[in-house]
Amino acid sequence: MTEPLDLLVLGNAIVDVIARTDDAFLAAQGVTKGAMQLIDEPRAEALFEAMGPATIVSGGSGANTAVGAALLGAKTGFVGKVRNDELGGLFSHDLKATGVDFSVPAAAEGPATARCFVLVTPDGERTMNTYLGACQGLSPDDVDKALVRSARVVYLEGYLWDPPAAKEAFRKASDIAHQAGNAVALTLSDAFCVGRYRDEFLGLIRDGTIDILFANIGELQSLFQTDDAEAAVAALRDERNARGRHLLGLVTRSADGALVVQGGEVCAVEASPVHEVVDTTGAGDLFAAGFLAGHARGLDHVTSARLGTLAAAEVIQHIGARPQADLVGLAKARGLL
Repeated sequence: MTEPLDLLVLGNAIVDVIARTDDAFLAAQGVTKGAMQLIDEPRAEALFEAMGPATIVSGGSGANTAVGAALLGAKTGFVGKVRNDELGGLFSHDLKATGVDFSVPAAAEGPATARCFVLVTPDGERTMNTYLGACQGLSPDDVDKALVRSARVVYLEGYLWDPPAAKEAFRKASDIAHQAGNAVALTLSDAFCVGRYRDEFLGLIRDGTIDILFANIGELQSLFQTDDAEAAVAALRDERNARGRHLLGLVTRSADGALVVQGGEVCAVEASPVHEVVDTTGAGDLFAAGFLAGHARGLDHVTSARLGTLAAAEVIQHIGARPQADLVGLAKARGLL
């Protein structure tokens, strides 16, 4: 029998190539600061040549969440696609080393393992340029029914909504999860991603495919097409699906902490203290990790959100989107576990 999981993540299997830079470099490269844009392989090679010394580490938004949750004690699995190349091997090793179940077979041919070029400016803001490569090969065949049924929460990465086959994989996993009585969560991932798929994301919310929504305030404003943050939160608060049920929404607001939106009510959770912001890559991913790990332990939503802000605070104080400190130790010191 498949061992039960607290969390199963479907996401892009990506290796991050991280370099410090400045606003002038971003302008020279014609990229939008703070955003994620998709690039092809020739552009990926050109950007790598132009950028400064880099740190190479396994990443991918959903994979970061899987790792963070695992480091907080949750039983976690990941579904994503790599190529059987050097970076694919690195990605697989790093996931398994943190205790994340990753058993999707690597592609034997086709595009190389995906990579994301993360440009970090002195203010800690990260700008991402992503070559999806083998990620786009994820298909419904990679979704194991028993594995999905075993997971209390199936977490879908919005970035992976681009490839048609991946959408089918998402829908298959969502159907299996709901048939088993389990929850489905979606992270909106990026405001530009929302701009491409606004109607489809709203459709997933309104038809009951999604039970839990993760977003930062900019993504939420993009979803509801408003420049008013309070109006966006109010729209989320009032959302009901086809069965008349409210959505559970978790909204991050950088230094202003997070909001828990449920049942027509909004509760604010303050940010955890940060000594110095070094690199904001992975902040939202680790917030989701902390929340879902708390949820798996049976903590209430507000306490789970505090665990999320703690994990997010840890990851923005160093380069890279994977935790470096003992998250369980930090959480116990704060009285959260």
